[in-house]
Amino acid sequence: MTAADERGGGPVRAAAARAEALVARAVGGVSRRAGWQERRRNLELYAILAIQSGVAAAIAWTVAHNLLNHPSPVFAPTAAVGTIAAAIGRRTRRTVELLIGVLAGIVVGDALIMIIGTGPWQLATIVTLAILLALSLSRGGSVVTQAGGTAVLIATLAPVQRGLEVPRIIDAIIGGVSAVLVVAVLPVNPVRIIQRAARPLFTVLLEHLHLAADGMTDGDADAVARAKDEVVNATNKIQLLTDAVSGAEEAVAISPLRWHRRREFEHYERGTRFLGLSIRGAQEMLRRAATATRDGEPMPAGLPAAVHYFGDALALIQIEVESGHHSARSEKLILKAVSRAAEAYEEGVGFSGNVVVAQIRTVATDLLRTQGYDEEAASALVREHFERRMRADPAEHSTEPDRK
Repeated sequence: MTAADERGGGPVRAAAARAEALVARAVGGVSRRAGWQERRRNLELYAILAIQSGVAAAIAWTVAHNLLNHPSPVFAPTAAVGTIAAAIGRRTRRTVELLIGVLAGIVVGDALIMIIGTGPWQLATIVTLAILLALSLSRGGSVVTQAGGTAVLIATLAPVQRGLEVPRIIDAIIGGVSAVLVVAVLPVNPVRIIQRAARPLFTVLLEHLHLAADGMTDGDADAVARAKDEVVNATNKIQLLTDAVSGAEEAVAISPLRWHRRREFEHYERGTRFLGLSIRGAQEMLRRAATATRDGEPMPAGLPAAVHYFGDALALIQIEVESGHHSARSEKLILKAVSRAAEAYEEGVGFSGNVVVAQIRTVATDLLRTQGYDEEAASALVREHFERRMRADPAEHSTEPDRK
């Protein structure tokens, strides 16, 4: 390098650095906007829970203070909030767990105080045994929390304030019942809450299935791997959708205002369950597609085309879900993916490519089950289309337009 080159290199490097900084700021801005959109969706989804918690706490306090004359009804609103906020979709079971935990803490606390008295080591013993009793009565969770908390209350306050046991039980009942009543009177909209939770998940799937298919076509293993990672990272969005389904299930079960949506909810619940299974299959499909691409295995055009078809089918499924009008178009795209996978298998694939073909069939079966097919019918339909394409004359392959 000459001195002139070195002198010219400074401005060039500085310009490159400024360009990189601009790109970094732009990417950061997009990431922040995407993060804010995700937080906004979560806030919208859980806003009704915040409202339900506030109303349930107010009702529980009013009942305990004004009707039962509890001077400081702390535990009733606490139980109400805990029932709603900590157990979306499981409020009735949560109420039972509250009572079991409180009773376990009271039984152990009262019995041991009479035998061993009070003090630091006695407190440790009481809490330990109360939690062990709660664990023997349940699978843990809120029962253990209530048992331990009640045991602490009895062991520390019983010597100075008698008669805590009955008010504690009554407060737990008031809080739990208030929570269930509020859920019945102020229920979530079961369809809307599921649709809002599903949108970010569909967005990730649509985008990265198509990106993975493009990477398979171009022989870009890193692009396929990145798309696979994004689909794997969609686990939190699947959990958000699962929580939404739990809340919707509770709404249609408890609230008379939502009973007319029961049949519609059953469709959503089934679709969500098998969508989760298809996503897990897609994760493995893309993982092996990345391996096949990286290892230089044959990549017939049918494999990326099948992945493209899955993306198109999911786009149609989302439209059908939000419009409430089912059509056979998404099923046709799913079965086209199977046919293209059969074509690729017949043309010749490597070890990982064989796994990709098998996963395409698995994903197709699960997606068909989201449409209402039972397992036997979905498997038979996938097998029929796969074998039909295998038996077809190669000249017939051109009768179906390619999905590039």
